[in-house]
Amino acid sequence: MKYYIIAGEASGDLHGANLMRALLQKDPAAEFRFWGGDAMAAIGGTPVRHIRDLAIMGFVEVVAHLRTVLGNIALCKKDIEQWRPDVVVGIDYPGFNLKIEAWAHKQGYKTLHYISPNLWAWKKGRIRGMRNTLDRLCYILPFEEQFFAENDMPQAVYVGHPLLDAIANHQLSNPHLTLKADKPIVALLPGSRRQELKNSLPQMVRLAYNHRDYRFVVAGMSLLGESQYRKYIPASSTIEVVYDQTYSLLSQAHAAIVCSGTATLETALFNVPQVVCYSGNPISYLIARAVVGRRINYISLVNLIADSPIVTELIQNDFNAERLEHEFRLIADDEGNRERMLNEYADMRTLLGNGGASARTADIIYNLTQQ
Repeated sequence: MKYYIIAGEASGDLHGANLMRALLQKDPAAEFRFWGGDAMAAIGGTPVRHIRDLAIMGFVEVVAHLRTVLGNIALCKKDIEQWRPDVVVGIDYPGFNLKIEAWAHKQGYKTLHYISPNLWAWKKGRIRGMRNTLDRLCYILPFEEQFFAENDMPQAVYVGHPLLDAIANHQLSNPHLTLKADKPIVALLPGSRRQELKNSLPQMVRLAYNHRDYRFVVAGMSLLGESQYRKYIPASSTIEVVYDQTYSLLSQAHAAIVCSGTATLETALFNVPQVVCYSGNPISYLIARAVVGRRINYISLVNLIADSPIVTELIQNDFNAERLEHEFRLIADDEGNRERMLNEYADMRTLLGNGGASARTADIIYNLTQQ
């Protein structure tokens, strides 16, 4: 079978690679054409666009890059028409993928969206279009079951969270990275987009200057390029940057400062106490707060899943040197707070259930192609 898979971000590339691997177990003759990154490329198939050219986040940022976005949509439609796959699979990246899936459905292609957008938080109106244009919707958060049941989405299926598989696979192998153990390691996860680096890394670097008794290590991404990190980390700094080794870094970390996103859950699943931070374009932030502020209480996946403030979230103006210093001491030096956080991580982990999301989703996709 021919599988056309679209991932637009680093997390989607990770989950896309695991999904492709699982599809090959079901269908050894599977052919892949995809939008993704290095992880998906390592599995095989034909890449169309790389995620380094696709990750745009925020209302203002999308408008600024509108010509590029529209060009990518046109390219994707043309590419699908030429290749004629058996199924089109969108992984997260809803602003782009839902448009492509709606178009593909009208052209007669099978469509599946893996990792539902956060309809319970905002843009609930999308569900009507998704109901009419998706053959299957695979969601990954346990509390979404009630939402889809209440909103008449019979094609929505809970598959579990794919990070459980990704982390389990990593822990079965030896870490590729071994850091010096002369000081406790603090992992800095500033995000996977250039604008996230700009907004979060300088504050993280300032924190490191005040704590010479810790080894601060940045989880870098090679797709962004070394020069992006060196903009914010002086050459004289003792802060290290390791590229494409986030899981190995987290497996050795004592504490972490994490830009909000998938990384917050990854950090929790590695049992690393963390502070979550987010700072974005002020206009984008005000729009987002106006749209979702009344519907959700948290921004980090850890707190959302638990529906409880397990980790502190420093958002926008709260993400400042004074607050970050205070919260860092609580996760690095306060044993009572660290133990409390680790115990609550365990409770949150129970809510996620067992692994197997990639295999379940692959089964659903393969069965869809047989209909």
